[in-house]
Amino acid sequence: MNILVTGGAGYVGSVCAEQLIEEKHRVVVYDNLSAGHRAAVSAEAVFVKGELTNEAKLRNVLRKYHIEAIMHFAAKALIDESIRNPASFYANNVSATLTLLDLAVESKINKFIFSSSAAVYGEPRTVPIPEAHPTVPVNSYGETKLVIERALGWYAPAYGLNFAALRYFSASGSTADLGEDHRPETHLLPRLLDAAIDSSKEFVIYGDDYPTADGTCIRDFVHVLDIARAHILALRRLASIKSAIYNVGLGKGYSIREVVSAVEKVTNRKINVRTGPRRPGDPAMLVASPEKISRELGWRPRNSALTKIVRSAWQWRQKHPNGYK
Repeated sequence: MNILVTGGAGYVGSVCAEQLIEEKHRVVVYDNLSAGHRAAVSAEAVFVKGELTNEAKLRNVLRKYHIEAIMHFAAKALIDESIRNPASFYANNVSATLTLLDLAVESKINKFIFSSSAAVYGEPRTVPIPEAHPTVPVNSYGETKLVIERALGWYAPAYGLNFAALRYFSASGSTADLGEDHRPETHLLPRLLDAAIDSSKEFVIYGDDYPTADGTCIRDFVHVLDIARAHILALRRLASIKSAIYNVGLGKGYSIREVVSAVEKVTNRKINVRTGPRRPGDPAMLVASPEKISRELGWRPRNSALTKIVRSAWQWRQKHPNGYK
């Protein structure tokens, strides 16, 4: 199948593109490289640098490469920025995505896989969180993802669009060649590895008075390879599921202190940890219920044991001490 992967130079998008190529699909990566890296794009993929708002260029790509399905990862994702500057998130995550959807309809492309987020839920009322949980985002990032999920719900019956929206929680880990390299880096595991490499760096735990076993937040960490597999399974079953929303998670979580301990064990280094105050809007627990995706798509995590996640990220960091640059 000819598949367009928007945001395919980014962390999750690049891994998914790599896995699609291993499955013998023909992949076109479309990315403006504002947050992604050209070096993360497989040599076997066609790469096009462009903006989703450039309708003429995007239309030409869809036609030139006879695109049959779209996997849409391109989005702004920094939570703090989404609170400070919601306008840019609506422009990038909503307006540009609607442009992509309209061009897909125009080009008669009826297979669409959307990279959504657990941020659509906001503060969880029950844990593990099922897909039917109320969606009350607490930042504009989560709100923009929810807006597109709702738009897909209307596009599907109106234009014959088949879609799957995948709400994943904490993507983590690396493949042999692809890993996390954000600028700035805000994700937990890369920051811990930074602190393991440089003992002068401090790792701050934001709050240790949560109602959890060790007082720190609990998160559902899923290896990026398992997330990529969820996208591919959804694409395979799209004709039968028509339109669906799935959580991608383990159904259990790890505390921040457990992750710190795992990093210290894998790297054999002591991390300089300091406890700071809570951050506003940080729930005590964010854990997904994977029951639906397991039942309907047969998805099972293969790589998401915590030690395996940390070891894969550490191996990639040792091979790429300065990231992709």
